[in-house]
Amino acid sequence: MQIMEFLSKKAILTDIKSTKKEDVIKELVDLLIESGDIEKRNRAKLIESLMAREALGSTAIGQGIAIPHAKSDCVDKLVAAFGLSKRGVDFDSLDGELAYIFFLLVAPRDSAGPHLKALARISRLLKDKYFRDTLRTCLDDKSVIKIITQEDDKKI
Repeated sequence: MQIMEFLSKKAILTDIKSTKKEDVIKELVDLLIESGDIEKRNRAKLIESLMAREALGSTAIGQGIAIPHAKSDCVDKLVAAFGLSKRGVDFDSLDGELAYIFFLLVAPRDSAGPHLKALARISRLLKDKYFRDTLRTCLDDKSVIKIITQEDDKKI
């Protein structure tokens, strides 16, 4: 599974303004609405699902990475948004560090397979320090797409 199969090219933000967990999630959900991947009428329900998942345990996996995710009937296929924070956000990370790189995933309720594969794929790629560091230097959506596409092409 390649990240660019589910990451919306129109849902990439390289300068997240939010400084709180819930606000980052709202900002990324709004990206998915603007990109046309999620209907605006589902915004509150989706944010509620994502925050309910966070209540079970933080999706910040350490090393500056957070992968907020939820299953929802708001989507009929796996979709993702990507965001970068220059300042970092306290996302209750397992290692106590701030999160800078965000992948927000939304999967249909009945799709365990693709959802788990996507989480595993993103986690695997982000274990690579060079990849993380390169992503963090991106200034626009085109550079994010280029870097992710290059990784997708070499690590299938």
